[in-house]
Amino acid sequence: MSSTASEGAAEYGRALAAIPSPQVNSIPIGPLEIHFYALCILAGVIVAVFWSERRWKAMGGEPGTIMDMAVWAVVLGLIGGRLYHVISDAQLYFGPGKEPIRALFIWEGGLGIWGAVPLGAVGVWLVARKRGLSMSKLSFAIAPTIPLAQAIGRWGNYFNQELFGRPTDLPWAVEINLTPEGYLRAGMEPGVTTYHPTFLYESLWCLGLAVLLAYLGRRFESSLQGGRLFALYVMGYCAGRFWIEYLRVDPANDFFGLRLNNWTSIVVFLGALVFFVWAGTRIDRFSTAVVPHGQDAGTQVFGDTGARTEEEGTVYSAVDTEGSAFDQDSGLSNEAGTEYHPSPERSSSEGSTEDDAKGAGDDSGSKPE
Repeated sequence: MSSTASEGAAEYGRALAAIPSPQVNSIPIGPLEIHFYALCILAGVIVAVFWSERRWKAMGGEPGTIMDMAVWAVVLGLIGGRLYHVISDAQLYFGPGKEPIRALFIWEGGLGIWGAVPLGAVGVWLVARKRGLSMSKLSFAIAPTIPLAQAIGRWGNYFNQELFGRPTDLPWAVEINLTPEGYLRAGMEPGVTTYHPTFLYESLWCLGLAVLLAYLGRRFESSLQGGRLFALYVMGYCAGRFWIEYLRVDPANDFFGLRLNNWTSIVVFLGALVFFVWAGTRIDRFSTAVVPHGQDAGTQVFGDTGARTEEEGTVYSAVDTEGSAFDQDSGLSNEAGTEYHPSPERSSSEGSTEDDAKGAGDDSGSKPE
């Protein structure tokens, strides 16, 4: 590209090559209007739930657990995400000439991850507390799946032509059109049509973060328990969101030269870092229960089991009865690499030697993907 052509493109905000924006953001089905923004969010949730289920099952958890929690997590997450957006951008919905009712129109875009994740976590905690499950283990299973959901959900902003960045003439710029009524969209400049595709930057960042967390979870599984893998997700997302937010031009509240979400990224990053360090000093104190109350919740054995004849990574449930599979081989507990995780809950039906021996053969504890 010649310097003259480049300067000319930059002057008028027109890239010589650009990503075209879609002309529609919804499809009518009878009396309903299906918005692509909502479909992207839904697709992200579905993918995250199914991946979390696989990881949870590989850790020895009961199938269907994540699916049950997802109902509460998604509902509360949507409420929390919308509340944060409406509160932090109240000027868009309240004041002279504004329509407060539009604060409820979630399909038009506007979900704050800073409100969605904490309130969604409350939904997971409520179910986990009722069933006696470990939040440490649950957070380990879920951590890589959330950025994957975000990577998919961010494409909803593409269909809505919103939350783009500064004008640019880069080949991967996104072309933003006027509204159907002929008005400038929030953040647009007169005569400028191409902008940084910040939705794409964040989508790629989150996708890379999901892959990295999955790898770190496998490589350093024992040292990233206690919510530490989830803390890494939070820190990784905040780091990416900080520089991406710096590029955005949509209306936002500024403080001391930075957007509100920049400050939120800094505060949340520091909070996650403090938790990461604190949790590292007490990993062995966190609950490790992966089965609900009233079920076979004896001793959980994870990881490398040395000379054990069963397949590596198998999850065992045992009780303190004579003749159990573990009593028959008293030397197993001293083998290097074996981790014993006593569960706080025991079922009243425990005590059957036959059931214990049978449970020792189940292959359900391979490492999560």
